[in-house]
Amino acid sequence: MKSFKCLILDDDELDRLSLLSNVKRFPEFEIAGVFASASDALAALSATAFDVLFLDIDMPGMNGLEFRQAAANVPVCIFISAHPQHAIETFALDTLDFIVKPLKSERFAQTVQRIHDYMELREKASLFESSLGADVIYIKEGYGQTKVKLHDILYLEALKDYTKIVTRHKRHCVLSNLGTLLKEPTFASFLRIHRSFAVQRQFVEKILPNEVVLHGGLSVPLGRSYKDSLSDLMPD
Repeated sequence: MKSFKCLILDDDELDRLSLLSNVKRFPEFEIAGVFASASDALAALSATAFDVLFLDIDMPGMNGLEFRQAAANVPVCIFISAHPQHAIETFALDTLDFIVKPLKSERFAQTVQRIHDYMELREKASLFESSLGADVIYIKEGYGQTKVKLHDILYLEALKDYTKIVTRHKRHCVLSNLGTLLKEPTFASFLRIHRSFAVQRQFVEKILPNEVVLHGGLSVPLGRSYKDSLSDLMPD
């Protein structure tokens, strides 16, 4: 299993120890630095090539948002904060995930899976190549191309600069962000229901308060700011 060098930054000792305990549950993480202040963590940036940052936000001196700006070359950044109102600010700083304190093991495990998904997509660097007609796209995978029928795609999931294209039988990855894909006429049948998800209208079977159920019982998160689009999601 590939390892990821990570940096932990939190000025609260109990929160820092809780995060450290959760990170240690996953052997793929190499803990290369644990810090209580951004100034100490900055010195480590010049000496170590980190893969993942786990950052608090509210700290004396330089805060977590400012630290992320200084560490913009680190591929993955996860903010863990007691202040959810900062979430929108963090995603403007190339953030993969935002966790609200207190940190829970199940929630952290979800974040770890997102890190794996993103790193895999980043390594594969698959490219969305072209579309043919109105119902087929071609995806570059390795040295070949895979033909994917649009009516087989259940949903799209964003992972920073990449997008997962999920069908009934397989997942593909493309080097294009979700917003860019949804502007393509080819994806006109998809509707964004979450910052990270867009679904194909024809597969929507049920709308619940916090999720949309697709054909086959698959559930996709529903974001609060996208609930105004619910009327468009109702099946014909």
